[in-house]
Amino acid sequence: MFDPDIAPSGTLLGLLQRGRGDGTLHALAEQRGEALAALEQCVLSDPRRDWQVESRSLYYARLYSELEGGLEGIEQHLFHPDDLLDTEEQRTGLALSVLGHLAGYGRRDALRLLREYAARGANWNWALDELALRDDDAGLTALAPAILGRFPRGAQGDAALARALREAYEPRPWRLWAEDPVHGARVRAAQEQGSFDRWQRQLRPAGPAPGWSVRDVLEWAQQGLDSVPAQHRDAPAARCLAAVAGPEDRAELLRAARRGPEAARAAALRHLAGRQDPDALGLIEAAAGDPSPVVSRAALESFTRMRSAAAVERARRWAEREDELGTAAAQMLAVLGTAEDASRVLAALRRTVRISGAAAEGLAVLVEGAGRLSIGCAAPVVRHVYRETPSSHLRGCAARTLAVIDPSFADGFAIECLWDCEESTRELAARHAATGDVRVLAQLRRLAADPAEEADVQSAVRGRLSTTSASVVRQRSA
Repeated sequence: MFDPDIAPSGTLLGLLQRGRGDGTLHALAEQRGEALAALEQCVLSDPRRDWQVESRSLYYARLYSELEGGLEGIEQHLFHPDDLLDTEEQRTGLALSVLGHLAGYGRRDALRLLREYAARGANWNWALDELALRDDDAGLTALAPAILGRFPRGAQGDAALARALREAYEPRPWRLWAEDPVHGARVRAAQEQGSFDRWQRQLRPAGPAPGWSVRDVLEWAQQGLDSVPAQHRDAPAARCLAAVAGPEDRAELLRAARRGPEAARAAALRHLAGRQDPDALGLIEAAAGDPSPVVSRAALESFTRMRSAAAVERARRWAEREDELGTAAAQMLAVLGTAEDASRVLAALRRTVRISGAAAEGLAVLVEGAGRLSIGCAAPVVRHVYRETPSSHLRGCAARTLAVIDPSFADGFAIECLWDCEESTRELAARHAATGDVRVLAQLRRLAADPAEEADVQSAVRGRLSTTSASVVRQRSA
């Protein structure tokens, strides 16, 4: 993950970077040149904090289609000399995904760019995965010489080819090439080598393993932290302790959790919390403020995984604290608490937004907790999170909560959510958006007819359209 530069939420660029539905609506009402410039900036400089969680590619591809935007900027970005220097997926991944969706919409120029980049670009495997979903057999077969030419014949080249084949997200091109009379023998050999390598990895131990006693496991955890570079073994060590520790080892584990070296202390804390030891909560409270981040992180993570009644009761006492333990306690109440905990969750939600903003780590749990506990007076702060957060995943959480606690959601945010970048948010909007706005039915029909739309969204859309049609028929009959 990384922190991109995000424009204010009231600007067109800020809306598009966030993937909000209002971004599309404003772009279509804006001067075409300005809208395309903002759109291109988003595609060429990925605004997501975590591309593995957040979606943008279909959202941007749809807007490119609506604006009939050219692809010259994307082409220059893909084949810029920086492509030879910066080979990270982050630089080109979003642009390639957008091209993939545009190719799916029938844009031949997008298909051409994907083919050229697969043959020449650094992030060729991403482009090949996009082509595997959209190109025909002839187009993929024509790429075989360029792709296989990246791997010179010989032991190293063949090993690299086997690794690339094994890591490919989409197997279709490789299966085609395996049947090719010219290149098939080499691809089949790489497939066999990949299977053999996988078998060997399963037989070989992945790294150093601890001895089979509590002391050995704790020492192994600390050795990892003391090594250069440091290896954080406290979590796997806790799993090992679950296998080797018995009741007779409790005293040793308690000593380690109170006064042991950092990694050993963290491992012991995790183990005791996982076993619901009666002293675990006191040890967690003492360790949560420890200056060692290894110890404090283990304490907080261990507490958030606890599910006992004693842990919930302790969370009620700790939720008023304004430190990380207080936040973790409020998050536990958001997930496990009852109606009596609504004020604690609301206070933590407001405090987190006030201190850390609408992108705070762990904010999604508190937002979802406001919906779970039906905290109606949380609506203003949840609306603020919805508008301001750069995370489309968190905005989706806010939308789901508003659907429960905000009576104005159907006539307000739900409408723009029909154009949101996240499929789960569009699905929510399809179920809730008020059809009194003329844009709603038109967008529902577009989503129902779009071949790129996700099945869950289309199912919700079609159910809503059929319900609306039935309602209209009943009104006319009356």
